[in-house]
Amino acid sequence: MAEFRDGFDLFTFKFKLLDKFVINEFYPTFVFGVMVFTVLLVAGDLLFDIADLLIQSRVPFNVVVRLFLYRLPGVVVLTLPMAALLATILSFGKMATQSELTALKASGISFYRILRPIVLASIIVGGSALLFNETIVPLTDKAADNIMRYEVARQKPSLLKEQMFLREEKNGELSRVIYIGKLYPSEGNMNNVLIQEFEGGEIARIMTAKSGEWKEGEWWLHNGQVFSVKDDGLVEPLFGFERQQLALPLSPSQVVESLQNPKKMGVFELYNYIKLMKIQGTDVESLWVLLHLRLAVPWASVVLALVGASVGAGTKRSGSGMGIGVSIILVFSYYVFMSFCRSLGQGGYIPPLAAAWIPNIMFLSCGVFMVKKANR
Repeated sequence: MAEFRDGFDLFTFKFKLLDKFVINEFYPTFVFGVMVFTVLLVAGDLLFDIADLLIQSRVPFNVVVRLFLYRLPGVVVLTLPMAALLATILSFGKMATQSELTALKASGISFYRILRPIVLASIIVGGSALLFNETIVPLTDKAADNIMRYEVARQKPSLLKEQMFLREEKNGELSRVIYIGKLYPSEGNMNNVLIQEFEGGEIARIMTAKSGEWKEGEWWLHNGQVFSVKDDGLVEPLFGFERQQLALPLSPSQVVESLQNPKKMGVFELYNYIKLMKIQGTDVESLWVLLHLRLAVPWASVVLALVGASVGAGTKRSGSGMGIGVSIILVFSYYVFMSFCRSLGQGGYIPPLAAAWIPNIMFLSCGVFMVKKANR
């Protein structure tokens, strides 16, 4: 029994040492990849905006620095799959060049086993990206927007929302547009309301009201008029009213939420936003695609890590420059394919779930095939 235990401990130690060796090869190049791709993305977009703010708009330097720091987390999250790909290409390429992979295989260790710590590390990277997208990135994006709105554009924070438009659709056609001149969400009041109702794509009626209020779960308009729009465009008054109910199943806070930018929402915020849009009858196919992409893209780290490890293992001579070049080509291919699938999903040609996950499934299939080939 003692001999078995000693042999088992030696076996366990051997594979723990292997995991440590592979991770030590992986993580420095992963950090290097995050830095390289962050610089490339920042230099390609963010720095031009910052330079314009400093030179053209004469924004104070400390404001620009804070804006840069708040924008940075969103950029870093985008680089994680790219860095995972670069790290596996470079680390496995190095092991292949130095015949370390050959030696490990000769000792009876399969390529699957060598790849295990990379898969676990890439899963952690993907989970971290998903967590960051739900916690840190939305907060820093909102902080950056507040800087642009209140410190750069010099707007004043206000409880008042002005010039708001709500669109409602029915059976894929525009049915109603509600314009609210001023909305006080905390008080549940609004002023200068204009409602346009459509039939068959043409405007049929117009309603105006000086004010409105949210009372006992319903909207009520005050001091308004209703007009009919004829086929020739002539507008005729129908009747006036002192108080009339408005069929709008959104509370004041939901009205404000429905006008937010869905591209800057987390998964849960976006899901609630989709429910609000469905209440208004809006086509939400593109929003479902965006929601599923929020969940699918972070796991590109795992998919691209498998592909990168296989590519690196088949490389005999390579350097960091070659690795970066191959990484850029593969990442470009992934995101082009993802954009193509997203367009198909938004156009209703394929389901939103398929539009978001097909790129991962396709690249994962390629990665598994290449891993099996590298294991021979």
